[in-house]
Amino acid sequence: MSQRFIPSHGGYRKLQSYQKAEIIYDATIYFVERFLAKGNRTIDQMVQAARSGKQNIAEASMASATSKETEIKLTNVARASLEELLIDYRDFLRISNIEEWAKEHRYAMHLRELVKEKGASYETFRKGIEHSDPAICVNVIIGLIKVTTSLLYQQILRLEEDFLKQGGLRERMTQARLASRRMPQ
Repeated sequence: MSQRFIPSHGGYRKLQSYQKAEIIYDATIYFVERFLAKGNRTIDQMVQAARSGKQNIAEASMASATSKETEIKLTNVARASLEELLIDYRDFLRISNIEEWAKEHRYAMHLRELVKEKGASYETFRKGIEHSDPAICVNVIIGLIKVTTSLLYQQILRLEEDFLKQGGLRERMTQARLASRRMPQ
């Protein structure tokens, strides 16, 4: 039997970056419905940026079967989309005259502990996300975005290392073809 050259792929639901991006998407839906005026053009932009973050992680994971380049590019698009969303949340803070939590803020430290929980979901952060005080809601979401963009950055570095070690599809195809030729008929 010949060597397989298409690696396992998908599995994005297991990625911490995807899990956090899904929470960010759901939190953004809650936020725009709760704190932004109907008809505000920012609503669509924020929802699309949050969606793009989540969807591009999934698409990158599926594309990894045949293109490491596409996987890396889409993972970076997810990161860029979440950065765009972060700017929108910071704009909200600035316009509303609300401060972003410093690293040492007690709520920020509590959030960092929650983020570390295995299997953290929207429920883990619901109290903060759905808080009546927009300062708490936005800062929790900002914290989640920072963590997720950091995870995506680390993911991109790992993808780069993997590519350097394992190569891409064409290299694997060639290796599989050569191995197939060496096998006794």
